[in-house]
Amino acid sequence: MSLPFRRARPTALAVLAMAVFLFVRAPASADGRFVDGIEDLPLMPGLESVPAASVAFDALAGRIVVAFAEGMVAMEDVRAFYDATLPQLGWDRLGADQWARADEELNLDAVIERNGLVVRFELVPR
Repeated sequence: MSLPFRRARPTALAVLAMAVFLFVRAPASADGRFVDGIEDLPLMPGLESVPAASVAFDALAGRIVVAFAEGMVAMEDVRAFYDATLPQLGWDRLGADQWARADEELNLDAVIERNGLVVRFELVPR
């Protein structure tokens, strides 16, 4: 006895294939956390968000986000993590700690404090 099978539509297969591709390919932090206000920017392991210091709003030209994270990490490690991660998410390097994607620009900078490193993520329209 054979079971009747319906053929899947090509569109459904294409959507499924794309979802699997994105799930497998998309980098994320080890624990699935993201930078406050930037839902597709993984938060580097070892960093913790500082939500009280973060600001996000939409402007006519696009979204503006300033988010902070802190941790006992070195800026070299932060750079290495984002240098490996951002190109996989479609970001192009503009300069040191400066990236662009579509109509947005991402800038990273950091301050060393006695409790570790405080990283500032600034997302602005281009």
